[in-house]
Amino acid sequence: MKGILTVLLTCALVVGAAAQHDMQKMTNGPAKAVAVVYPAKDKTVKGIITFTQMENGVKVVAHLEGLTPGKHGFHVHEFGDCSAPDATSAGGHFNPTQMTHGAPTDAMHHSGDLGNIVADDKGVADLEWLDPMMQLSGPQSIIGRAVIVHAKEDDLKTQPTGNAGAREACGVIGVAK
Repeated sequence: MKGILTVLLTCALVVGAAAQHDMQKMTNGPAKAVAVVYPAKDKTVKGIITFTQMENGVKVVAHLEGLTPGKHGFHVHEFGDCSAPDATSAGGHFNPTQMTHGAPTDAMHHSGDLGNIVADDKGVADLEWLDPMMQLSGPQSIIGRAVIVHAKEDDLKTQPTGNAGAREACGVIGVAK
């Protein structure tokens, strides 16, 4: 009888420790997220963007192809919905703190303002940026929202969108392994 009781008690402790670990993981939020970016109707832009929680913010790493050479507005938008042919279903820029639009280096800017991504003469753009404002957990989390790549350069001042033009591509941000 003592042997069975010991086994049951050990099992309960193991299950309790695992549940505590899972609860702590949920409280702290995910460590990584990803958005696979697909072209809007009649567009060619595609790629992948990863978001990794770091001590001082979220590291954004993007690789995009099919762009025209030059700068393109690059933002997190409020809804994780890319179903509209022109990606307008993703809504406006993610802005839970009601800030004005600006550069990601400005003290005042939308949480979703990532500025511009620059495509080379082959239409390929790569970006690596540590965003101190972005979050992967809590009420200002970007999980479940969308990343939009725009046709034109974000001027970093026109309200509320930066005058970045049409939406070239869209990807929903989801939790990654």
